[in-house]
Parts: sequence; structure tokens; C-alpha cells
Amino acid sequence: MNKKLSTTFIFLLIACQIFACTTAIVSGKYTKDGKPVIWKLRDTESFQNKLKYFTDGKIPYIGLINSDDANGDAIWGGYNSAGFAIMNSASFNTNLDNPTKFTDQEGAVMKLALQNCKTLEDFEEMLNNLPRPMGLNANFGVIDAKGGCAYYETDNNKFVKFDANDASVAPNGYIIRTNFSYTGKKDIGYGFIRNQSAVELFNEADAEGNFSTNNFIKNFSRTLHHSLLKTDFSTVYPNVTKGHFVNSGDFIVRHGSASSIIIKGVKKNENPNNTCFWSMISFPLTTVAIPVWMTKNGDLPNITIAEGKKNAQLAEYALALKDRLYPIKRSSGYKYMDLSAYQNTVNGGIKHNIDRIEDEILLKASILEKSQKLTDKDIVAFYNWVDTYVEKEYKACFNL
Repeated sequence: MNKKLSTTFIFLLIACQIFACTTAIVSGKYTKDGKPVIWKLRDTESFQNKLKYFTDGKIPYIGLINSDDANGDAIWGGYNSAGFAIMNSASFNTNLDNPTKFTDQEGAVMKLALQNCKTLEDFEEMLNNLPRPMGLNANFGVIDAKGGCAYYETDNNKFVKFDANDASVAPNGYIIRTNFSYTGKKDIGYGFIRNQSAVELFNEADAEGNFSTNNFIKNFSRTLHHSLLKTDFSTVYPNVTKGHFVNSGDFIVRHGSASSIIIKGVKKNENPNNTCFWSMISFPLTTVAIPVWMTKNGDLPNITIAEGKKNAQLAEYALALKDRLYPIKRSSGYKYMDLSAYQNTVNGGIKHNIDRIEDEILLKASILEKSQKLTDKDIVAFYNWVDTYVEKEYKACFNL
């Protein structure tokens, strides 16, 4: 292997660990409430994530950012007050024949889209007008308040749309993307096992008519299903509280997972302010899902935000618990999760308390979501309760 090829291979191997994500979109035509959904299980080397409200464009928006990105120059998923939402997964089988030094523009492009776009058509126009090469190598999942729901597979020079509302493209109303593009070179890329695991999960949800928020949070974002091994480790409960290890390298949620987001859009002609952004800040197995809505003043729960380069409190809690699940730090030890610390028959493990804490949040949030006249006052009161409740429970349950 020559030096240039070896260097490229090593870069791709590292990149697939750092930037690998599992994502999906679901058309509102196939959800019970008629609302489209985008979902992203984010993998990155930046484990410290947080939310931030922005007014630096034509349209106010809320985005997921890395904690050390004080200005929020790159957005890794979010939505704006027009009901436009976007996320991405990196692709590793495009731009192979036309590489460029101008790369990794996905976060900047998503920021630009949230600042300016209201519809899928706006996003397409934006992509058409970007200078070439675009510095893109990604699959963008996008929804809008008009019922639009599509993926855009991009490379340096072009994009191809995959419309979830088109039965010939998405016969079951959903599309899944991991770390390869169908417009790229076949059998090159990453996330094939994760993709198949997600397909199996979504097929089951489709058969049951269960594309609910709860299923996205409890099942999709925390699944331990392994399609190749044909084993769902979510059903394995060791009778010890530590020391039962499994290789989580090909799980959808694994050591490199840093957050999960579920953005539920609105039905056509519904108020875009009803768009709900469910944020799972930091490691999905050890954090709790918290919904946020757009308010006039850009209010957000204090535990999901932080000034400057500081870390969100919820991320600090979640990463402290993650260390208990991944205690082996040398060599490839980071791939091995202590399944018994997460779930067991003795005390339930971390999962038991995370579920209990989160269930209360889900219950109260469901009441707000059903409200026909959700006000900023209601939202802020909910955030205040969440801040107090989550901090109290994490300290009491996990001695943090």
C-alpha cells in the first residue's frame, strides 16, 4: 500500500468513527398525527453538545452545537420559527473521483439553511446557488411546515433529492441514511450494519403504526439491536451489576454517540410554532429527552445550554454516567460497554432510573403538546420545572 493510499485509508477509518451518524425521516402521511419527523443519532468526537437560540439570520432558530463552538458557527441539527428543520449524516462514498481541499462544510450549510430557508424549495435554491465545489459529502434530512419531507444526497458539485412523500421513492413513507449515499459508489462507505438495524426497527414500527415520539426516544435512540448478530441486547439483563461486556462498535448507539434529536414538524397549514424539538443532549443511554419549542425570547431549559465554551449541565451528568458504562480506557476498550451497568436484574441499572426520570418529562410534555393554545408562559414554566426536576433526580439517583 503506497503512502498516499495508506494515509487516505487511515483518515477514512478515523472519520467513520468520528462523524458516523444514523438518521431517518418520516413523512407526515404515515404518522398517526399527520406530522413529519426527522431523527438523528449523532456520532462525533465532540461529546459535549448543547442547544443554542440564534437571531443572526433572517429567521430565528434553535440548533444543536458543539460546546466549544462558542459562536455556533456549525449547526448539527435544528429548526427555525418558519417550521423548517434540518439534520445530516456524513457520507463516505461520494467525491471519490473529484476530491477537494474545501471540505467539511455541512455544519456551516445547515446554519445557512436555518438562517434563510422556510421550505424545501428554498433549500434547493440555496444548494443550487452555492459556489462549487460546495465542500459537502453528506445526506441532509429536511422537513418544512408545508408537509415537505426529503433527503438530499450531496457531493462537491450536485445534489439528488429523495422525497419521502413520493411512494415510488419511499413506499412506506420513511427513508433511512447512515454513512453512505445511494448516489455514491456501491459497497463503499460506513454504517451498513447500522443501516440494516435501523431498517429492521423501522419496518417493525411501520407494521405496528408506531412512529411515535416515545418510540423514537425509547427504542430508536437507545436500541441495542445488532442486525448481523441477530441479537437485541436490549432484552439481555445480566444478573450482575457490572462486568458483563458487549462490543457496541456496530450498535446504532455506541461509544461515539454524542446526542440524539427528534424534530416533529407540523401538519400543513398548522402554526409552525407547534414544531417540537426533542433533544437528547450527550450520550443517549445516559441522558433524558427534553422537548423545546420556539418562544419570542428564545427561552431554553438551563440544563441544555451554557455560555461561551462552557458545557451544558445535562451533558456533564450524562458523560459521567457514560464513564460507568465504558470503564476500559486503553487500546480498543472504548468499544466495550458494560451491559450489566446499564441494565440488570439486580437493581435495574442506569436504564431503570433514566426511564423513570424521563417518563415524568414525557407525561408533562404530552399535556403541553396537546394544548391548542400553547403559550410562552406555559413553555417557560415547563422549562423551570425540568431544570429543577432533572438536577434533583440525577443527583439523588446517581450521586452526581
